[in-house]
Amino acid sequence: MEIVLPVVVGFCISFVATLLPGLLNMTAAKISLKEGRRNSVFFALGAATIVFFQAYISVTFAKLINRSPGIVNMLQEAGLVIFSLLTIYFLFLSKKKKKDINPDEVHVRSTTGNYFLGTMLSALNFFPIPYYVFVSVSLMSSGQLLGNNLLIFLFVLGAVMGSFAVFYLYIIFFKKFEHKTDFFIRNVNYFIGSITGIISIITIIKLLRNP
Repeated sequence: MEIVLPVVVGFCISFVATLLPGLLNMTAAKISLKEGRRNSVFFALGAATIVFFQAYISVTFAKLINRSPGIVNMLQEAGLVIFSLLTIYFLFLSKKKKKDINPDEVHVRSTTGNYFLGTMLSALNFFPIPYYVFVSVSLMSSGQLLGNNLLIFLFVLGAVMGSFAVFYLYIIFFKKFEHKTDFFIRNVNYFIGSITGIISIITIIKLLRNP
């Protein structure tokens, strides 16, 4: 039970945090519709790989980062710049770019290409780091759930499994109802751009409240 509990807790925490529509799971759904389930699974694996490092670093250095609010603010500021640029791209630039592309042509990346796309987009997402820092500090202060390196590793493993489970749910759901997702395909860039825009606004509010 002592070994299973960190995995279950990590899975649940990550699953809930990733369940709402976000850049990664919406992109996974988009790839599933346009390039097939296999390619989208490799994208999800790439994204989950980065989640492992993000969660492990966050948990390992939770106390250090928690005692230095400036580090968290720096990460949030970097994330704000990145997501603002992504918002501009998805809402304004990607639409224009599509006009020069034959609508009958579908560019299909290799599984390796999708894997590295997943790692890149996941690496640009700095927001899980403060989230896992907060969660791990709370868990450490409330008991021995993360009391040693093995338990920390199991917790992080559970977090990776939870994230991948959500990505796979999005892949299956949108692929299963592919014939009803024409609206989503036409407007997916607006969905993703809106998500990154909301994240940017939330980050600005956080930074203004905690100068």
